[in-house]
Parts: sequence; structure tokens; C-alpha cells
Amino acid sequence: MQFSKNRTLWLTLILLLAFGLRLYRSGTYGIYLDEKYTMVISQGIVMEGSNQHDVFFTPGKTYFTPAEFWSPKTIQDFIEANIRGDIGNSPAYYAVLWGWMKVFGLSDFSARFPSVLFSTLLVGLVYIFVRRHFRSESLALLSALIAAVEPFFIAYSHMARNYSFSFFLTLLATHLFLLLLERARNQQRVGGLFVAYGLTFVLSLLSHYLTITVFLCHGIYMLLYVRKPRLWLSFSVVALIGVAVVSLWFIYGGGKYTFQTLAYQAQVYRQAALTNPYNNGFGIILPATILTVGERSLPIWADLFILSNGLGQADALGVRNLLVALGFGLAAGWLLSRYVGRTDVPGWVAPVYVALLLIGLPLYTVMKPQYVVVAALPSFAYLLYRALREDTTREQRPFLVLVTLLAAVPTLFLLLMSFRNGHTYGITQRYSGFSFPYTALLVALILQRMARLPIAFRVVLVGVTFLQGVLVAQLLNRIYDDSAPKYTYFGRPRGPNPHYLVAQKIRNQYAPGDTVLYPSVPLSFRDEVEKTYWPYSIQDAQLTNLYLPKDATYLQRLDTTQTDRIILVKGRTGEKITLFDLDGKTHRY
Repeated sequence: MQFSKNRTLWLTLILLLAFGLRLYRSGTYGIYLDEKYTMVISQGIVMEGSNQHDVFFTPGKTYFTPAEFWSPKTIQDFIEANIRGDIGNSPAYYAVLWGWMKVFGLSDFSARFPSVLFSTLLVGLVYIFVRRHFRSESLALLSALIAAVEPFFIAYSHMARNYSFSFFLTLLATHLFLLLLERARNQQRVGGLFVAYGLTFVLSLLSHYLTITVFLCHGIYMLLYVRKPRLWLSFSVVALIGVAVVSLWFIYGGGKYTFQTLAYQAQVYRQAALTNPYNNGFGIILPATILTVGERSLPIWADLFILSNGLGQADALGVRNLLVALGFGLAAGWLLSRYVGRTDVPGWVAPVYVALLLIGLPLYTVMKPQYVVVAALPSFAYLLYRALREDTTREQRPFLVLVTLLAAVPTLFLLLMSFRNGHTYGITQRYSGFSFPYTALLVALILQRMARLPIAFRVVLVGVTFLQGVLVAQLLNRIYDDSAPKYTYFGRPRGPNPHYLVAQKIRNQYAPGDTVLYPSVPLSFRDEVEKTYWPYSIQDAQLTNLYLPKDATYLQRLDTTQTDRIILVKGRTGEKITLFDLDGKTHRY
């Protein structure tokens, strides 16, 4: 690959591709439940209104207006909103989003755009990270290209949630960590880098608590490779200061209820796993056994690598089929290992190699192209082994150990917590998504090694890679169509945001004397954090008012006699105009 000759052009094209893939259709679909919480938390509003007594719960007060809804909020309002809406998690992200929307306005597209930006910046940072620490221009560009088209990154760039922000921060922290170690070895000044690393440490933990798994990897790396007491002391001081700063949030801010809520949730999910694993309102939650944890984690491991994305779905592909494909794949991998370093590959090798990848097709219970890719996985794994062993220098190997730790430890942490808590609920890709920048590098090593294979193998594996690329493109298409449940959480596409549509209709149709009626669904509370001051939901009213002018005086009230329709009652005639029928949960996502 002649990347290095035109690196600026190639990097620019990759960044433009990344930005385009992330921007495309990012504002098409309505916000889902977690994004609704993002919207209200970032504005200091508690979902269901426990900090809006004067708006919704004042005795004898029948009506409310957008101006009352948008009354000024205090820091305590933001903290309470964070506690009740996200167990005190991600305050740094909500602060960034609050500032962003102060400048660019409050809309679904505006709320999602920081995720688009941070996900695009992540691609550029992958390039900088690999080029700086692996010192390979071509590998850096190839890693960035893989990150640019990674479905996981694209899917989460479409969400007004903290994930893209956290992924960027943790990769930045690892970059700073390695720069610190390098400069310390060269006896250069590192004071400014320590400040930057400490700040990134704090921001990362306050963007998502599970970013701690990345810093755990930094600590393991130091135990393995760092022998300078002075450097250990410096990192210890930075860590202690960082933990002290984060602790302020746990003592005085929204984090003070985090551990209490997590313990309660663990109990609820464990009880659900034991008594009602399939119809509990949370999805499928199974008791944590070696078998169930292994089964639930297999798709997580597979999807970490774009070359194996989608190949861990044992329920969809069938355990028997996967075992047959892997059996023939191991034979193909053995054949590859016999001839990979030779220039005089016999003519019979290529047909036999192809046959081993394809011979299982008549034996599978269903004919799917994924089985051909599954059969190639042992070959890809062998190429990675050879790349790590032969294509790296002695100086690069500690770096690759860190990359391997970062690729594995976040998911291993989830499995450990699953066994500890007794249920499988937390085994979710987004909670270990910090690993994806590093797996992009590992995949790039495989592809780079593949390019140097004898042609007998190269042509075949390039064909398999192209086939997997088609499958990934189909997945991207499902993400854009909002029909990829593992990333979008829905089996059916969402429509546009109904509350935004209603707000626009109110602005266009409301006249003095009219009244807007909101459906008010009966509520049930599971704990004190969820408990509010009104037994009926005000969520539809809240979410609509988010998009109404902050100084408007539209008269609005709750209607506890029905649960689906948002209605405009004309003051002159009493005519009732249905602005939107939410149809139960059909449009509430």
C-alpha cells in the first residue's frame, strides 16, 4: 500500500467518509427512551417532574404553560435530574451537551451532533495513536479506515448518549499514557502531560463509570513494564488527585446514590432472572452460569472485530452449523500455516483450501454466506498470530500487549460482574465499547499480513473479506433503516419524533383561549429514586414542552381520562383536534 506518499489526502478522505457515514440519517428517527432522558437531564429537568412541583403539582393549579415549564434551573436541579434519570452517571457528557445546545439550540439533530463529531474525531485519533506508537503510516491509515466504517461506531454516533464521547476520551487517555511513559524514558519534561492525563482520567470517569476498565489496563501495563519508582509515584499522585476530584461527585453530587441504585438494580435483575427470565419488562435476563454467560458474551466477542461481526449469533446461525464451519476452518487454517511462508506453493493447495472453506455448505441446516466467513476465522486468527510474532519489533511488543489488554479487559470485566451479580443483564456491547479502537488495529494487522500472502491464499481470503464487507454493508443499511435491534434496540423502524411534530402543530394551530390536553398514564414506582409526586405520567407533556418556545403562554393540562391522544381543544367552539395518537407504546419507543 502506497499510503505514505499521500497521507494527508488519504487521511482527509477517510475522515470525510467517517463524517458522512455518521451524519447520514442521524436525525431521521425519533429519540428512544435513553435519549429522552438525555434531553431532560441536560436541561436540569427530572423525568416525571419531581423537581417541577410548581408547574404540575401545585394544589388547585389546573393549567401550565411552556414559560412555567422552562423556569430557570439550579445546579441542584441538574444533580437531581442526573440522579433520577441516570443513577448519577455521565455528568461530564450532560454538561458538554448543555453547553452545546445553549449555542446550537435544542433539537434531536442538535443533541445527536456531538456524538457525530466525537465519533469522527475518534477516527482521526486512531490514526494519530497507531502512527505515533506503532510507527507505521500504512497501518495507521488502515486502522483509521476500519474505525471509519465500523458499524458499532456509526450506530452509536446516531444516539444522543455519552458513548462516542467516552470512546474518544478513553483512547485519548491511552495516547497520553503512552506519551508520558515514552517521554519519561527519554528524561523529557512530562508535567503538562500529567495534567492532561489527569484531566482526561476525571472526564472519562464522569462520562461513564465503566471507563475505569481502560485505566485498569493502564495499571496492569505498568505492573508488567514500568520499573521506575519515581514514575510510579507520579502516576499514583495523579490517580489519587483524580479519584479525589471524582469522589466530590459521589459525596456532594449525583453520584451519592449510584452504588445504592446499582445494588438495588442487581437485586431486581437477579430476581427477574430466577423467577421470570423472559417476560420481565427488561428483556431476556438469565441466571449467570458458565453456559449462559458464555452464550450471551459470544456475540460481544465476535462483534468486537469487524471481520467476525455478526458471527457470534449462535441462536440465529445454529451451534451445530458453527461447529461444522469451524471444524473445516481449522483444517483450512492448518493448511495455510504449512505454506504461508513459502514461495513455491503447489498448484493443488489453492483448490483444496477453497474446498475446505466451502465443503460444509451442503451440511448446514440453512444456507448462509456467514458460514464461509466463520470457516475463515481460524485463518484470520493465524494471520494475526504471525503478524504479532513476525511483523513487529521487540520495542513494539509492549505496546501490543497493552492493545490486547484493552481489547479484552472491558468485556472480561462485564463477565466478572455478571457472575458477581448473578444475572446476564449487563453483558452489553456498549459497556465494553472502549475496546473497538484497539481491535481496529488488530484487524489492520491481519489485513496487512494478508496482503503479503502467497497469491494462492491471498485471492481466497480477499474474497472472503469482500464477502464479510458485503455483510457489514447490509448491517449498515439496517442501522440506517432503524431495523438492526442489536444496535438500535428495536425490531421495527421508528418514525419521526412525535413530540417534536406535536410541538410544531401547537405553534402553528394554537390560538388564545385554546387548551392542549396530554394523556396521563397511571404510574408504578419500583424504588424511591423513581418515585414522583403524582400518580400519573407527565412524560408526554414534558417531552412536547422541550420543543415549545420558552416564553410561550399556551394553556396546557393533563388528561387522566385517556392514555394515547394529544389533543388541541379550540376555545371558541370546543372542537377537539387530535394532534397525535401515540397508540399505546407504538410511538413512545
